[in-house]
Amino acid sequence: MSPRKGNDSFGLRPNQLPGARQVSRCAQCGVVLPALGDLPAQCPKCAAALHSCQQCTHFDPSERFECRQPVPERVTPKDAANACTFYEIRVSVERETTTGISSAGRTPADARKAFDDLFKK
Repeated sequence: MSPRKGNDSFGLRPNQLPGARQVSRCAQCGVVLPALGDLPAQCPKCAAALHSCQQCTHFDPSERFECRQPVPERVTPKDAANACTFYEIRVSVERETTTGISSAGRTPADARKAFDDLFKK
């Protein structure tokens, strides 16, 4: 018998998930922080302190002193610059869901025009 040819609709299908990227964002304004080299002392958009508890990976409001690390005393205020030795910038994984232009080379304006053309008399 020859190998079976035909319908390949059974079995595992390849994942078609959007791409992902790791970014750090300002806790105050949400702007993406530069990933190259050392971080600046302040956010480039809103001038909020970046070496602060709010920006830290270990910041957790439900923990003692609002930190997952064994800090000896509470640091206040949480949005001001400090000299904590446990500090690590918070990095999150975000999905890349938009590219600006679709894979067929069309823009959002083309889609709107096609929609408007649908209801013309």
